[in-house]
Amino acid sequence: MSFGIEYLVGGGVCIGLFAGWLRGFFNQFVWSPARARLALANSFQVFPVQREDKFRIVLCWLKNDDNGKNTEIVEAAFSDVRGIKLMRSARIVSGSGAADDWKPVMQRRARAVMSSCGADLAIAGVVGKSRKVLRLWFLPRSGEGTLDRGAQPYTLENVTLGDDFHGDLVAQVSAAVLTSVAPLADNETRGLVVLSELQGITEKLSKLLDGGAVDERERRSALQMAYGKALTALGERESGTARLEEAVAAYRAALEERTRARAPLDWAGKQNGLGNALSLLGERESGTARLEEAVAAYRAALEELPRAHAPRTWAMTQNNLGNALSRLGEQESGTARLEEADAAYRAALEERPRDGMPLDWASTQNNLGGALLKLGEREDNPAHFEEASEAFHAAFEEFAAAELHNTISRKF
Repeated sequence: MSFGIEYLVGGGVCIGLFAGWLRGFFNQFVWSPARARLALANSFQVFPVQREDKFRIVLCWLKNDDNGKNTEIVEAAFSDVRGIKLMRSARIVSGSGAADDWKPVMQRRARAVMSSCGADLAIAGVVGKSRKVLRLWFLPRSGEGTLDRGAQPYTLENVTLGDDFHGDLVAQVSAAVLTSVAPLADNETRGLVVLSELQGITEKLSKLLDGGAVDERERRSALQMAYGKALTALGERESGTARLEEAVAAYRAALEERTRARAPLDWAGKQNGLGNALSLLGERESGTARLEEAVAAYRAALEELPRAHAPRTWAMTQNNLGNALSRLGEQESGTARLEEADAAYRAALEERPRDGMPLDWASTQNNLGGALLKLGEREDNPAHFEEASEAFHAAFEEFAAAELHNTISRKF
């Protein structure tokens, strides 16, 4: 009798598991009424001409968000950001996060959505099955956005979407969006919009950190990271060094909150951010101390970045390392630093293919050309001048093609 009961119980478990799988399978294709209504609205929507004083952002339907409530909660996070015009799309744009080859596909899908509504940036994401994790990607119309984090999206851990999604979490998401659209500020009006919004978000982040509203170490570390990124983006647009010095302090505080052993990839990301702030400081200050610190930060990050599992993040850090070494080489005699920069750029190019990442490839080619030009001047070597010319020409081809594409997209 017990033998039969065991089979009945086992069969019931199998049927339950199969039913759960079947439900999840069909949920991919059967849209909820809310999503269907949005899709219908999207099909009839006419988008006005892009305004220079607003960044147009499209929020794609979050994966696993059947009724759309969580997508609405993320949308509400931008209600106070005046420089953003937010739209919603019924399209789901997401990646598994398990490998690197999904990123170009995800990027193409996101850009197709952006093209349909003339957006500057797309927000895509996945709601964790437990509703305790929210993974978001910010994909600008050009460049990598948060795809440069390797296999790791912008992740908010231990989140209960709903009443819990406020304060530090809203501030983090807003900061991530603003730092992602900041490079797209291609005129004075847009530059002022970014400046104003970044000033506002850094004030919010500062109050959250100073007020002790967040005491959990991991969330406080994430908040410090967001603060550091926002300050760095703001510091790039302001004269002086005060914001960048604050950014350095924020990154160092974030590194103290979350250790290398506990979260090596996260630690590497913070080291890369620290290197960026130090590198900018090194450009504005006399001496080489800040640039030396930047080089040390990038090299520390590379120690924890597995090239095989996070090739794009590894390449980005190599490119950043090359920039810091090149600037050091300008200020020092000899060619050792410039040769190291040359090696770093060439390493980055190995993981930045022209066909898959044309603008990043072009940026590194341009940087390589600069290092080779300086090497040629120091060594009086015609071969370096020829290589520099080839690198600059290749970079120009991709930049020109991208500018032509953007001009056509804006008009049509």
